[in-house]
Amino acid sequence: MSVLDTLNGQAFTAFGQHVIWSDMIGNTIGLVALALGWRRSIWTWPAQFLSGVILVAAYASAHLSGGVGKQLLVIGVALWGWRQWQRGRQQAQDGSIAVRFAGRRERMLLLGGTALGTAAVGTLFTLIPQLSWNPWPDAYIFVGTLAAMVAQARGLVEFWFAWLLVDVVGVPLAFNSGLVFSGLVYVVYLALVVWGMRDWWLRSRAADRTVLEGAAA
Repeated sequence: MSVLDTLNGQAFTAFGQHVIWSDMIGNTIGLVALALGWRRSIWTWPAQFLSGVILVAAYASAHLSGGVGKQLLVIGVALWGWRQWQRGRQQAQDGSIAVRFAGRRERMLLLGGTALGTAAVGTLFTLIPQLSWNPWPDAYIFVGTLAAMVAQARGLVEFWFAWLLVDVVGVPLAFNSGLVFSGLVYVVYLALVVWGMRDWWLRSRAADRTVLEGAAA
């Protein structure tokens, strides 16, 4: 039996559905990665990389090409994000990554890029049905995940808003695709996203006050 067969083997049954090892392990690591991101730890990127590698097998088993593509993007962007944070760009005084809200131009680029990307990928999935059985939600998650990770790599608070919007679609899609553990983990993601959003928001405001106080001194 190959490693891939083992990963896609049944781990246990939940709510009458089979939970496979790749789905369970990959999403558990992904949950750890999100928690590390909340703490602004650089180890969030290796964790996201490993999660993406394992989840490729899970989405391939569910025949979700968009999900596979999403995880390949996760792998690539995780390497880029790791490099960005290692370079020490926008370091906070405590040695961790500083966070901030995006500027108007950055927000427009994120929103516009996400909208155009979703339209392009959704159209591709629609024209080639073999790529995805649920093209538009799959495309939305595919592109939304990329936008969220790019925002995270740049230390933008909007990263959490992007993840929240991805989760709103990701939860029902995961359950409908038979990836029960993914669906359950997405629910936990929602709670972490809310807490992480609050933490980064407060930190960005504190940083703004420090800058203003320094300018006034």
